[in-house]
Amino acid sequence: MLGEMWQFKGRYKILHITWFAFFLSFVVWFNLPPLATTVKADLGLTAEQIKTIAICNVALTVPARIIIGMLLDKFGPRLTYSLLLMYAAVPCIMFASAQNFGQLVISRLLMGIVGAGFVIGIRMVAEWFPPKEIGLAEGIYGGWGNFGSAFSAFTLAIVAGWLAFGAPGSELNWRAAIAGTGIIAALYGVFYLFNAKDTPPGKAYRRPKSTRGLEVTTKKDFWFLMLMNMPLSGILMLVAWRLMKLGLYGTGTMYAIWAALAGLYLFQAYNCWTVNKDLMTGKKRYPAEDRYEFSQVAILELTYIVNFGSELAVVSMLPAFFEGTFDLSKAAAGMIAASYAFMNLVARPGGGLISDKLGSRKLTMTVLTGCMGIGYLIFSQVNNSWFLPAAVVLIMCCSFFVQAGEGSTFSIVPLVKRRVTGQVAGNVGAYGNVGAVLYLNIFSLLPGWLGGSADPTPAIEAAANARFFQIMGVAALIVAGLCFVVLKEPKGSFADAHQGESETVPEPILEPEKI
Repeated sequence: MLGEMWQFKGRYKILHITWFAFFLSFVVWFNLPPLATTVKADLGLTAEQIKTIAICNVALTVPARIIIGMLLDKFGPRLTYSLLLMYAAVPCIMFASAQNFGQLVISRLLMGIVGAGFVIGIRMVAEWFPPKEIGLAEGIYGGWGNFGSAFSAFTLAIVAGWLAFGAPGSELNWRAAIAGTGIIAALYGVFYLFNAKDTPPGKAYRRPKSTRGLEVTTKKDFWFLMLMNMPLSGILMLVAWRLMKLGLYGTGTMYAIWAALAGLYLFQAYNCWTVNKDLMTGKKRYPAEDRYEFSQVAILELTYIVNFGSELAVVSMLPAFFEGTFDLSKAAAGMIAASYAFMNLVARPGGGLISDKLGSRKLTMTVLTGCMGIGYLIFSQVNNSWFLPAAVVLIMCCSFFVQAGEGSTFSIVPLVKRRVTGQVAGNVGAYGNVGAVLYLNIFSLLPGWLGGSADPTPAIEAAANARFFQIMGVAALIVAGLCFVVLKEPKGSFADAHQGESETVPEPILEPEKI
């Protein structure tokens, strides 16, 4: 595959135009951070308001990834990705034309939906590549596409400077730069619509009978699904509490949001019941060869919490960490921290390739997650007495294991159950954002917990940083242990074709109703 990858035809064409679609979705999703200080100064925002906008940027990505997964399984990746990219222009133009804080919040909440684009390409790539190559293919898609966030960080401020055209009183035209990313994404959405195909010629696109909720194949798994859906609403309740603490609204509004989120969970549970009603009432049972274990989805959700969730959190705090620990300039600290994101170009494809070549996707997932945990625990000991290059090398090693673990996770996702791949990818992807929101809130609260004051001392900040990396390290080691015990090698992990492609999948057996 490595030798043929540079061909722009057949499945390799689909791979390249799909990872670039993901790349653009991340350019759009992360177009604020490099221009945040300019937006803050231009509109007279406070530091707390900028933090609020940053939280809004990831809030709706959690439910959006679930919904996008459902739409994907029903309508196919070509149409779903094309429409999402076209939609990206809407929140970009809204944000670019905003005149007050409220308008910024609404547009940034809508922007979070664009961050759900990742799950679409997971199924597209799985349709075009066989199981034995799925790790590297998904790794290239995820790693090269994920680089869009780093691309935004390095280029958007420069582009905004060019677009200012030397206008007096404005060094950066942030409005034109942000609107431009959305317009480019929308144009590419049109290109993708006319150039991508859901499946190779002669191959049918397999859809679940219903996309209202995730289909499970045993009664026990239904209740397990209900349990694992709770954190998806719970983390949004945490976001609502955080926004209340930042003064966006009062406690009454927060309780109303909590009630709405509880209703959303019940609505989701009802939809899952509707999809699985015949199973739960005994009218349907699945033959053994058509069953899958939801525990495999659950463990992949946990792995994505500790790898992708920690990546988003570390990317957010690493510049300040290097600046404060080693007394560096903002520019130097930012460049060093950016090396963490740059690893996506090789680490995530590397994790997928290791998963393909090692001969055991379970072992790969376990080892990479364990090494990530050990790396974070070692990095928690970094302080100003360390040799700076040694600290940089260590965080690069951590980054490799984190992003290789992400690649390994999504080398398994398409192999769980083919016809619900979109929904499985959506659930696993949503848990990555659950991890990010959880870790970011822990990081923001740790100084207060340790120091008990509004303005923590440098010593308290250093202790909070160390504790933060220790928490992520211990969490990763726990999940690595669960991978070793719970995770199973998917059937046909290294086959030449996906399970069921060359044979008819047995229909569920309908039991006669008891009279």
